[in-house]
Amino acid sequence: MRIISLKATNIELTDAITKYVEEKVGSLEKLVQDFEPAAELSVEVGKTTRHHAKGPYLSAEMMLQIPGELLRATEEAEDLYAAIDLARDALRRQIIERKERLIDKTQNATRPDKE
Repeated sequence: MRIISLKATNIELTDAITKYVEEKVGSLEKLVQDFEPAAELSVEVGKTTRHHAKGPYLSAEMMLQIPGELLRATEEAEDLYAAIDLARDALRRQIIERKERLIDKTQNATRPDKE
């Protein structure tokens, strides 16, 4: 899986944020091995607005392009690292559901001589 873009909106993209995103996204590597080499990930982190100081105003969005589908997870939280964790968990759940659907399709194939 390749991270094709890492973008920050309304905040500065620091080395700590970049390292944290790469570390957390690295845990998804094992799940997307079946979709390699076509799996590409775009990550956007930042503030949703410039004027809020309370509430869930920091967001993380992850979009994973796999053959035949685009998986997207967007989460908001009061802490940027928490938003990244939540988005990673949501994307992980979507990958697992997609893989289970593919497995179900292949296992439920009917045999031509049976009805």
